[in-house]
Amino acid sequence: MSVSEQQLTGRLYGVGLGPGDPSLMTVRAVEVIAEADVIAYHSARHGRSIARSIAAKHLRDGHIEEALIYPVTTESTDHPGGYRGALDEFYETAAARLAVHLDAGRTVAVISEGDPLFYGSYQHMHKRLAHRYPTEVIPGVTSISAAAARLGKPLAEADEVLTILPGTLPEEELTARLTSTDTAVVMKLGRTFPTVRRAMERAGRLPEAHYVERATMSGERTERLADIDAETVPYFSVSVVPSRIADLPPAGTATAEAEATAEAETTATTPATATASATTTATTTATAGEPSGPAEVGSSPHPGEIVVVGTGPAGPLWLTPESRGALAAAEDLVGYTTYLDRVPLRPGQRRHASDNKVESERAELALDLARRGRRVVVVSGGDPGIFAMATAVLEVACQDPYRAIPVRVLPGVTAANAAAARAGAPLGHDYAVISLSDRLKPWEVIAERLHAAAGADLVLALYNPGSRSRTWQVGKTRELLLEHRAPDTPVILARDIGGPEESVRTVRLADLDPTQVDMRTLLIIGSSRTQAVRRDNGTEVVWTPRRYPEG
Repeated sequence: MSVSEQQLTGRLYGVGLGPGDPSLMTVRAVEVIAEADVIAYHSARHGRSIARSIAAKHLRDGHIEEALIYPVTTESTDHPGGYRGALDEFYETAAARLAVHLDAGRTVAVISEGDPLFYGSYQHMHKRLAHRYPTEVIPGVTSISAAAARLGKPLAEADEVLTILPGTLPEEELTARLTSTDTAVVMKLGRTFPTVRRAMERAGRLPEAHYVERATMSGERTERLADIDAETVPYFSVSVVPSRIADLPPAGTATAEAEATAEAETTATTPATATASATTTATTTATAGEPSGPAEVGSSPHPGEIVVVGTGPAGPLWLTPESRGALAAAEDLVGYTTYLDRVPLRPGQRRHASDNKVESERAELALDLARRGRRVVVVSGGDPGIFAMATAVLEVACQDPYRAIPVRVLPGVTAANAAAARAGAPLGHDYAVISLSDRLKPWEVIAERLHAAAGADLVLALYNPGSRSRTWQVGKTRELLLEHRAPDTPVILARDIGGPEESVRTVRLADLDPTQVDMRTLLIIGSSRTQAVRRDNGTEVVWTPRRYPEG
């Protein structure tokens, strides 16, 4: 580009005007508008532009105005490319109109409400022009910040995660994301409002959700989302699920001190609960400055409940969105110390950690907390319904005085599925899941089930194969299975799946070494059809065909 061409080339500005109140425009935005030759703004076909109305007092007679009028907004179109095709053609045409001014050496300011690069119409001009002309983007106050300010509710604090969602997402997707996040803002309501409300309710977030319409503008409205009539909701409205941490009483306040006192006065109601309390007292923890025990009976503003959550075989990558949401909403976490350590610390939450051999006592402690109005999550490894805490909780919950307490079980990734995925697809056909632990059932029962499953030619997923106190079961299992399976049957040894010491090995059944197996190992024994194949890239995969020979 020659010097003369550089002098003729205009400059493009994307100018954020803020949420609506002209006094919330930045100084830089006012300066750019004053200096610009051309003011461009998007509008619907009725010709009114919110962006222009915000900046109106800064426009002068000498400005060239370019109204970029959408051919469609939400209605249908007969354009051959459909709705998206109509808009793409419009953006190309609008960019060409602005390019004429820029090529003539004029400064063009494209003004937009909120921030230009946050769900803003300016973005479509930016991606078509910014690489061709000198460009500057002037940030603006977003509708999200304005909504939080008008509500007087913090959006996020400490390690909370804020999720921003368009209300146009499918209901299932909205529900999943609202369930798994700490705080959220849902934008673009209008005709999507019924879907957003249902998603909020399904995710259990409706009681926390607020509604803000036209924040900082004429006609502003703020209410609880649950109270809003869908017929009255415009496009320029948002739903806010604010910080939970921000609602906690600060350390040293009367409320915090009262809750701490209540914990000291809480007593167990049964011998089992007393045992669990003694087990957990030394390891009950909470964030510094927060209450560290259950509240008094009747002190909670909501009914108590139990949610049994499976953390999967390892850390956060294995958690489902629903489980994440339950963990975030909990007031008390009860569980085996190893599993509780997988859950991030949250201010205000109490942790009741215990040894892994007191399942019934742990369940009763959790139910006793829920009976006092606490939201309690019992944290389990893997899937809580497979050799884990769901059974223990439900067994106690079906006894007096806990029959009325709601109990929900949320699924998790179980160790067998995690191990199978790492190895390939060994569980691709019928399989049986058996625990080798004889702590809760006699070995004779285990041996009988192994014989039956092996005789039926099922793939076997074996949990709890060995520990420091149980060293002979794996060897005995190998002997028993060799009565039914060929010596070269593939055996997968999956240890610490998802953890820092993860290892997956495949050996022959005849070569299975019991000394290589511990409680962190899961065994998968193939059927007569299971294949172990080394592929061209050097990796070995194990899979069981879905077809089985007739006869």
